[in-house]
Amino acid sequence: MAIGKRIHFFRIMRGMTQKYLGMLVGFPEKSADVRLAQYETGSRKPKSDLTAALAQALDVAPQALDIPDIDSHIGLMHTLFALEDIYGLTISEAGGEVCLKVSKDKSKDAAELLKMLYSWKEQADKLSAEEISREDYDQWRYNYPKFDNLQHWAKTPSDELSDTLAEAFKDKLKTD
Repeated sequence: MAIGKRIHFFRIMRGMTQKYLGMLVGFPEKSADVRLAQYETGSRKPKSDLTAALAQALDVAPQALDIPDIDSHIGLMHTLFALEDIYGLTISEAGGEVCLKVSKDKSKDAAELLKMLYSWKEQADKLSAEEISREDYDQWRYNYPKFDNLQHWAKTPSDELSDTLAEAFKDKLKTD
C-alpha cells in the first residue's frame, strides 16, 4: 500500500481531519489540508523527516506508513517473491489451503523473521482468546517492534556506544 493510502488509513482511524493532522505536523493552518491531501493522493511523497512527524502524530511507527507497494496483486506477488529470496519464504499446501512458511535454516535473517512471526501469532492468539482488545492488538501491530515484549531487541555494540556517548555528552552540556 502506498504511503499516501497509509496516511489516509491511519488519519481516518484516529478521527482526524486533513487540516488537523497537517497542523499537527507543522503546516500553516491556511494550507494544512491542501498539503496533507497532496500526500494522501500520492501527488507528493513525504521525506523521511515528515514521515517521522506524521507517524508520531498518528501514534504509529514510521515503518507502518512507508511499506512496500502492495496496492496491486502483481506488486504483492513481487513482494512475496522478494521475501522468498531474502528470507526463504516458501509456499505449500496444507489441509487444502495455500500456506506460506519461513525456513529458519535458510539464513540468520530467516530465523529472525520466524521469531517475529511467532510474536505476531502470539498477539493474534491473545486477540482471538479475548485476552487483549482489538485496540491493544492494533497498537502492537502499528508500533511494532516497540511493544513486542517477546523479542529481546539487542543493540549492536555501536548503538550502545552511541547511546552512552550521547548520554555523557548531554550530562556534560548540563554542567557547563
